[in-house]
Amino acid sequence: MTADLRTIAGYALREALRRRVLTVVVVLTVAFLALFWLGVREAFDESQSLSAVPDLEEQTLVGATLVGLAMFVTLFLGTVLAVFLTLSAVRGDAERGLLQPIVVRPIGRTTLLVARFAAASAVCVVYVDLVFAAAVVLTGATGDWWPSNPELVGLGLGAAVVVVVAISLLGSTVLSTTANGIAVFMVFGAGLAAGLLGQVGEALSSDTLHDIASIASWALPFEALYQSALHALTEDISGVTGVAVSLGPFGGAQDASALLWPYAIAYVLVVGAVADLIFRRSDL
Repeated sequence: MTADLRTIAGYALREALRRRVLTVVVVLTVAFLALFWLGVREAFDESQSLSAVPDLEEQTLVGATLVGLAMFVTLFLGTVLAVFLTLSAVRGDAERGLLQPIVVRPIGRTTLLVARFAAASAVCVVYVDLVFAAAVVLTGATGDWWPSNPELVGLGLGAAVVVVVAISLLGSTVLSTTANGIAVFMVFGAGLAAGLLGQVGEALSSDTLHDIASIASWALPFEALYQSALHALTEDISGVTGVAVSLGPFGGAQDASALLWPYAIAYVLVVGAVADLIFRRSDL
């Protein structure tokens, strides 16, 4: 990273600290992990009642379900952080007169976008991976259940939040701070709704719903990456337990296509290129 990129990235992080964005996220994260630990302890204590079901591995069922729910919350909190770090990156800062002195030569607009993207992505990826790791440790230490592929799950969550960062940064080039925040959360909700539609489509054997969900997951690849991470969490669970797990929050779990990762990278690059084009042509 060049000196200019480091300067802008540092500016973005200092601005987040000044606005207490990171403080709010840390408080929410601590509250979530505390509640999660209480839930984990209670769930494993109550799981003994499931022992009457033949061939059901209650420890695996409870552990996988809890970690899967933690994945959802982790992605949501990572999205909150991504939006807070980027929602005013361009239009919002321009309206406050903070951007004009920065985008003069030799910094330039492209450098600003790349630096803001790099800083927000790095913070968000580290954040979601740490929170997910904490949830896995809490589950394993309390109930002695550990996922077989935690690194793949963490990789999927990290990639998903990077896609959200790119979308939010694009939105910041055309929308005001409040409008961009609302828009990104609506896009995030639409992606989750698409995943739910896919589950409903599978349950009803509806090709139409399944096709809609598939198209939406490719249009918003953070959802496809999240589904892939869910699949990595549960792919080694078979038998009655695997069936029980699939009825829980993992109905949307889908094995990643060989094209998913190259497509996600290309998607981020295209979104970034569009954001750069809009930014270059906009009046500040």
